Amino acid sequence: MPDAATTRLRIAHVDAERGFSGGEVQVFLLMEGLAARGYENLLLCPSGSRAEAVAAQRGIAVRAVPMRGALDLAAVWLLSRRFAEAAVDLVHLHTGRAAWLGGLAAQLAGRPAIVTRRMDRIVRRGWRTRLIYERWTRRAVAISAGVAERLAAGGVPASRVTVIPSAVDVVRLRPQRDRAAVRAAEAVGGDDVVILTIAALVPRKGLVVLLDALDALARRGLRPRLWVAGDGPQRALLQARVAASGLAAQVRLLGERDDVGDLLAACDIFVLPSLHEGLGVAALEAMAASRPVVASAVGGLAEAVVDNRTGVLVPAGDPARLADALESLLRDPTRRTALGAAGPQRIAERYGAGAMVDEYERLYREVIAEGG
Repeated sequence: MPDAATTRLRIAHVDAERGFSGGEVQVFLLMEGLAARGYENLLLCPSGSRAEAVAAQRGIAVRAVPMRGALDLAAVWLLSRRFAEAAVDLVHLHTGRAAWLGGLAAQLAGRPAIVTRRMDRIVRRGWRTRLIYERWTRRAVAISAGVAERLAAGGVPASRVTVIPSAVDVVRLRPQRDRAAVRAAEAVGGDDVVILTIAALVPRKGLVVLLDALDALARRGLRPRLWVAGDGPQRALLQARVAASGLAAQVRLLGERDDVGDLLAACDIFVLPSLHEGLGVAALEAMAASRPVVASAVGGLAEAVVDNRTGVLVPAGDPARLADALESLLRDPTRRTALGAAGPQRIAERYGAGAMVDEYERLYREVIAEGG
């Protein structure tokens, strides 16, 4: 629990993305956890973004700031002004563009800042990295050991890096509809095996590899259903790939969905074939929902999913190995059940929402106590 001196801290959260994916889920989970402990949160995000709409729906203070690019000095000025107007005690930067624009703005406003890095992309050494991680922010939070390694390789001092894993909102995952009703709505019978993925439709999620694996399974006489929940720039490409490969009867591109708990309860296997992944919140949610996970052994996914305990790990970008892993679970429902049953314990051990809020709260106090 926070001491009396921290209960009224004002935290500004900056998210520069227009869409809403796993990172934004984490931002809101953190803000709601902090609010429950007496913190005041202010979200700064682009006008017209989904985060702006969600904040309004959930009663979270939000101010829209146009953020057009890394060189948007008007955004820097507006952010700095908002920090001062709200008299925030600390600025928390949640995305790459937010780190650049908001980091400079926090510096100009004289506010301490921290940055959370959620991607396992390479961090390049150079003046920009030094500015963000050594001048404009006091600490960098990595959501997995893999992301922390990327920061270290980019020259960020280990003393400035803290690992705080992302978390799962188990309340959000409670199904609101009966499993059979969800499956019936998608024309899936009781005996069909449903594979689900929840991901932005972007290249790094490896969805083309997944379709190739599904095609390989069809050649082996296995035709599970595949639900793809999410949207993004690869939608047209994936639709064309499904049509060309004769998978149209098996694959449904569901678009953005808010009923994640319903979809997880209605599926039999969850798959996340990412080529790169900071952690993979969707895989955490699947484990919390007692679903076996087949995932790429990359970044934080390789830490979160315990091979042969909560799921199966496969090399990234290898459709044949992905097909093998899926086939092993398609042919063995008993193993599917056993792997799924171990998921909730894994989440409780390391990925609880309360523990994540505890760690951020501790970091906020530490940074503010340093002064200067």
